[in-house]
Amino acid sequence: MRLRIQFSKLGKVRFTSHRDVARIWERALRRAELPVAYSEGFNPRLKMSFGLALSTGHESDVEYIDIDIDLDPDRVHDIDLDTLPAVLSAQLPVGLTATAVVVADKRMPSLQQAVTSCTWRIDVAEDDLSAIKNAVAGVLAAEEIVVTRERKGKQVTDDLRPLVLRLDVQTPNEEGRPNESGTTLIAELGTQPRAVRVSELLAALDPPLTEIRVHRTHQWIITDDGQRTDPMTVGAAASAAGGAT
Repeated sequence: MRLRIQFSKLGKVRFTSHRDVARIWERALRRAELPVAYSEGFNPRLKMSFGLALSTGHESDVEYIDIDIDLDPDRVHDIDLDTLPAVLSAQLPVGLTATAVVVADKRMPSLQQAVTSCTWRIDVAEDDLSAIKNAVAGVLAAEEIVVTRERKGKQVTDDLRPLVLRLDVQTPNEEGRPNESGTTLIAELGTQPRAVRVSELLAALDPPLTEIRVHRTHQWIITDDGQRTDPMTVGAAASAAGGAT
């Protein structure tokens, strides 16, 4: 049996690294006394896997973790999915909150393979709305956005333009969280074959922009029939169609 957990990462805990968040979840799952399965070998570890890593300092409403449960199929109903988010949240530090749990099919691709894009709310320091709109228009009109990245110790050139799926400008207080000191961008950035970082997007603008706060609002998966949905919906649908395994 596999459970998919959605959780948020907000406030000061955003400065906790992805690796430390994984350790926090390991402790929380043990304290919650969930029958999580362990790997085999000399150093058994909890069978858990995270979705796309969130950069340190960024916030998110939509982080995901898959955990394998070591439970007899006849006892699946011993786990109350409705109350489990509250049980898990009680074991997590302030700022990390489990918001939903679904049963997922183990035959599904991993979260890192399945998620195709993420939506971001980006508060930037600059407040010249006209200049920012021109910069955004320039990116959207560009045929390519070439950046050089270091990968495995080598400099690699990539074109980011196909992965900038949406880029809009919001004025302060227009919608979402107000950004009193600057401007807010809404961006949908692709993740396959390699995710675009928010910092790379802002550096590609002319002029470049300076991030104040970055917030992931959605992660998206494209289903076999071409529909776009979130990991919780697709996980629950796959489990219902194929049965929990």
